[in-house]
Amino acid sequence: MKAADPLWTPQNAKDIELLPVGKWWDAVSAPTTVADRALELLGGRSGAVIQDDTYGKMYWLIRIDTATARSWRMRQVRVLTALADEGTLLGVPPASWGAEHRTYWRIPLGPDRYLTDINHLVRALRQALDDVLGPTPDGRQLCCRCQLPTDEPVPVAIEHSGSVAGTTVYACPTHARDYPRDAVAQAVRGRTR
Repeated sequence: MKAADPLWTPQNAKDIELLPVGKWWDAVSAPTTVADRALELLGGRSGAVIQDDTYGKMYWLIRIDTATARSWRMRQVRVLTALADEGTLLGVPPASWGAEHRTYWRIPLGPDRYLTDINHLVRALRQALDDVLGPTPDGRQLCCRCQLPTDEPVPVAIEHSGSVAGTTVYACPTHARDYPRDAVAQAVRGRTR
């Protein structure tokens, strides 16, 4: 969504400012690996994007109260919005911050880049999830580390038996980041090229 002038710009010019989601914009977060691919797919259709290398996430700003976005069910993708009984804050860097900082504007906020159209964003994120994480596993799986069921299982290893592939090992998104890389599991996720 292109706007002639942003309705809002970061006020703080010295440090990250915690701002309430739902006042000027809502936000969509995705892991950096998925977001990188989504940015490739979006091309020039992406609005401003905050990259947070501390937590390995990127955030797109979207129009407030987009009911469609709140109904998305995508692995590791979150829609941040104001809730009736609690607020959500997003760390917003100064407009001048670039990649020399751990949190910065990956795509700078500006007159021609403000909010991202959710129709373009949802298509790009779904394709990016398939490209990076592979097809969605059927049903809930147990995380191999915490042994809790997860609705967002990530294949982290394939147990081999002889010449036949055996059981797929899954982890929740939190523990998948720390799991040693398995070449076969990466191929399943579509990460090897």
